[in-house]
Amino acid sequence: MIFEYTCDKEVLILEKTMSSEERIRRAEEIYNRRRERYNGNIRVSSSSVNVNSKPEYAIFKKVILQVLICLLIYLIFYLIKNSNYIFSADVLEKTKEFLSYDINFQNVYEVVSTYYNNAIKWLEEFNKNQENNELVENQLENNQQENSQAENSQQGKDEEQKNSEGKQGEQNGEQEKDEKTENENLQEESGNTAGSEDGEQTVQTSQLVGIGGGEDENHQDEVPAPQVQLSQMEIDANEIKQNYSFAIPLKGTISSRYGPRQATEIVSGNHKGIDIAVNEGTVFCAAMEGTVTEVSGEGSYGNHIYIQNGDVVTLYAHCKKIYLQKGQKVTQGMQIGEVGSTGNVTGPHLHFEIRKAGRVVNPEYVLAF
Repeated sequence: MIFEYTCDKEVLILEKTMSSEERIRRAEEIYNRRRERYNGNIRVSSSSVNVNSKPEYAIFKKVILQVLICLLIYLIFYLIKNSNYIFSADVLEKTKEFLSYDINFQNVYEVVSTYYNNAIKWLEEFNKNQENNELVENQLENNQQENSQAENSQQGKDEEQKNSEGKQGEQNGEQEKDEKTENENLQEESGNTAGSEDGEQTVQTSQLVGIGGGEDENHQDEVPAPQVQLSQMEIDANEIKQNYSFAIPLKGTISSRYGPRQATEIVSGNHKGIDIAVNEGTVFCAAMEGTVTEVSGEGSYGNHIYIQNGDVVTLYAHCKKIYLQKGQKVTQGMQIGEVGSTGNVTGPHLHFEIRKAGRVVNPEYVLAF
């Protein structure tokens, strides 16, 4: 250790009198000696110092790079200035107009929020309408099934009545045959008896014919029952049920039926249809197929629509919306509008009428509400 210290001291003294190159060379010699002494465990870079190498031209490179950047910026400004498209008169005028326009962000926010709320309401109404449509379709299917069952039961009753009438006719025929054979036998017996006169024979035969309640009782049984005279409305309703297919347009609460009622400033005293009360916006369907003959929003009916098939017309009134146009073809069960409260009404409902050849028919004569 003393030797190393003396060597380092000598090196320091020599470094003061040596030039820089000699100092570097002397440091390399000291490093190599120490490396050999400690078997190469010194963690110092072994690369030799390049004394003769000169520093690179870093400043020159920076100057060149700055000059190129300046040229590029100048080129960009030159292109922008001489371009007729970017800074044309139209573009400049529109830019000035846009900058002069005062944008009210509060109004923009209100408009966007209203559109958003309307979109949400529309989606909710759409979902409700889909649910109502499914309910209406299910109701129509149930009504069709009920109508088919009623028709089948009516056909079964008609067949039973025909069979009973046929059996009764056969019984009456057999009774008539028996009576004829009895009369013939009595006449033969009366002809074989001696000393009887023609007048007595006729009296006897006439008396025998009445025995046992023969012809007189049969004549009483065959007297037809008195027929009930139908009104014109009932006749029209029977013809409609025979020739046309009808279904209930909407299921709801019957708020006013056909016929006379207490008149007010809003409603009339003679109701020509039936009112079905439901929530506003509920979708209703066509009760029969046909063609749209009129779509109007005037008068006490408010928004209303006429659908005609032959000489039968159905009327749907006080609607909020109507999906059809004049001349459009309609199928039974088709969605044609939404229930509303337009016209002379006291609340949202559907006014439904049936007319035949211009005559009003009570809807309950045709459909079971």
